[in-house]
Amino acid sequence: MHPKHPWGPAHPPGDRHRRGGVRLAAGSALLFGTLAVLVDWDAGTLTGPRAALWLTLTAALLAVLLPPRVTAGPGRLTVHGPLGRRTVRTDSLRSVRRHDGVTTRLVLRDTHGHHVELDARVLATDPFLWHEVDTGIRRSLERGTLRQGERALRRLTEEIDGETVKAVLRASGMS
Repeated sequence: MHPKHPWGPAHPPGDRHRRGGVRLAAGSALLFGTLAVLVDWDAGTLTGPRAALWLTLTAALLAVLLPPRVTAGPGRLTVHGPLGRRTVRTDSLRSVRRHDGVTTRLVLRDTHGHHVELDARVLATDPFLWHEVDTGIRRSLERGTLRQGERALRRLTEEIDGETVKAVLRASGMS
């Protein structure tokens, strides 16, 4: 074990597809800032304070659009967002709630009073991350701490397994 990371490897499993979301967020914020400054400049109203305002609004937009970083290790799931990080013990989960809408959101609560909220697609698109979370969920079920959300988890597992099968078939050229 690496001394800085007592829970496991130096690079624990995390959202491997986050990089594309970061590029999209940065590109969108940069486009907004550039267009705002150009329109202001073309109108002849661009001043130092207005340029600082556009820069501040561009930075705020980037912070809002930036996807959270999700990492997992043995018995834990951590979501790093713009307002800090939240960690939940997946091996002592108390409840799992699923909120369907434009995106499927999962809210996981552990017996220690901690909770995280994340987009279910993060787990569906990263098998290593899902493996860590699934292992912790199974431990919670074995220990009897998980009281709510078994149906939501079963549905999520079926969806993720279905996506995994489709990915394998696509990669092998059978689909």
